[in-house]
Amino acid sequence: FHAKSTSDGLQLKKQHIGVLKKVYIGNASSYLKKIKGLGDLFTKPEIELPQKLNAKLRSYQKEGYSWLYFLQQNNFGGCLADDMGLGKTLQTLVILLKSIKTKGKLRPGGEKNTSTVQLSLFDTPEPQKQGKKKNEKEYRTQASIIVMPTSLIHNWENEINKFTPSLRVYKYVGANRATYQSVHKTFYSYDIILASYGVVRNDIEFLRDYKFFYIILDESQYIKNPDSKSYKNIIQLDALHRLTLTGTPIENSLKDFWAQMNFINPGLLGSFGFFRKRYLTPIEKGHSAKQQESLKTLIQPFILRRTKQEVASDLPPLTDQSYYVGMTIEQEEYYRNEKSRIRNRIIEEIEQKGYTKSTIIILQGLLRLRQLANHPFLIDDNYKNSSGKFDEVCSVIENLLAENHKVLIFSGFVSHLDIFAEHFDQNNWKYSMLTGQTTKRKEVIDQFQNNEENRLFLISIKAGGVGLNLTAADYIFILDPWWNPAVELQAINRAHRIGQDKKVFVYRFITKNSIEEKIQMLQEKKSKLSDAFINSNNPFAKIDQETFMELLD
Repeated sequence: FHAKSTSDGLQLKKQHIGVLKKVYIGNASSYLKKIKGLGDLFTKPEIELPQKLNAKLRSYQKEGYSWLYFLQQNNFGGCLADDMGLGKTLQTLVILLKSIKTKGKLRPGGEKNTSTVQLSLFDTPEPQKQGKKKNEKEYRTQASIIVMPTSLIHNWENEINKFTPSLRVYKYVGANRATYQSVHKTFYSYDIILASYGVVRNDIEFLRDYKFFYIILDESQYIKNPDSKSYKNIIQLDALHRLTLTGTPIENSLKDFWAQMNFINPGLLGSFGFFRKRYLTPIEKGHSAKQQESLKTLIQPFILRRTKQEVASDLPPLTDQSYYVGMTIEQEEYYRNEKSRIRNRIIEEIEQKGYTKSTIIILQGLLRLRQLANHPFLIDDNYKNSSGKFDEVCSVIENLLAENHKVLIFSGFVSHLDIFAEHFDQNNWKYSMLTGQTTKRKEVIDQFQNNEENRLFLISIKAGGVGLNLTAADYIFILDPWWNPAVELQAINRAHRIGQDKKVFVYRFITKNSIEEKIQMLQEKKSKLSDAFINSNNPFAKIDQETFMELLD
């Protein structure tokens, strides 16, 4: 399906080496042995670390760096998909430091780069003079761009200054954004450009004419939708090398993965129409083991994922447990009555309009029940009683404070965090709080990390799920579970990451006899698809009618 028929036989693009790998390994007499340079594509020797690196790499990080170097030397794009907290940022900075040897100015308006075109396995490259590929010197004198969510700009800047201070970094944000006339001249003075997805989307007309050395996408699931403006603009950027970083390459569907793989190695998985027909539909709907194996063969050379379990010896222990709590009498009565009302309303809506047209009502009902499982006050300002979860969380926190522990408290509802903040204020407990409205993130983080008396950190899971290094904490509370296990994993990795020297405890607070228990069971059912490819979590993607009715039983 990926080969081209010629008079000499079948011809494959270089990026489809995975198709031949199983045949090649252990088959010394095969004709494949005679293909010039093919053997080198299956070997990844350990590469010497660059000078001026202010870090000691762990063994798996050295392997990751060598893998990135292998991709670079063979003009392949790659996806570094290690678990959160294992040092994807550091490994990326090491390959950039290794790559950027000299700096100089380029003449504007140089020829369009052609070195990213994938060679056929049967093509013979032209002899390279003085060890340089065409246009390689030009690219080595230019900056690399790292695109990320806005909240990560500060984190990347800190990591660069810490581990690779010799690299010159420019934050292409806000008032620092160059104009069309000066953008090229400005970039020539730097090694790394930091930009957000929003800025790239808005300034693509300036950026697409610049030839970058590397384009690196952090949290690359941001381009998972091939129909989105973000994806369509990102693929217009021009560079010699492409790399994506993500702990969750598949958030909802294999469709997410196609967009990211097509960015790093265009054409690897064919057009989206071909991919949908050949892989997505047979795997997600037909559960085809044959097509799963075929897809794995194609992508394995270009994705590297190590889980915390695999590198456990390099990390402190993690204890992860669900903490089931009962409702108060008042809360249980409120929940039972509201669930019955919601269920009846939705059944009536479905009978009148059909399931598809009732989606909004269904989601509103689910949201309301989740809020009630936390605390009825979230939907009713007149509710004067407590909730079982609130009482239990406060009791556990009080015990942990007495033992001098630091705690991260995550919730998907800012109003839920507000209830705890009020309780902390009443008890004179010092705390930090981070939501989407927080403007001085660095100051808030530093207050928690560096102040021994400040031991509580209330965090909105959307605002604080990525880009935070909070290793001062050794307890993590997930107050309200949702469909996506990957989101919870990101939150956990704020503390359980490289630099942590304490045992980390994770408590998921789940209200008994509520929708939260059903959600927990559905999470387990929905983790198989991504596991089959990259050992990641595949979150709950769609709610069909049968599944929804199970939630309200």
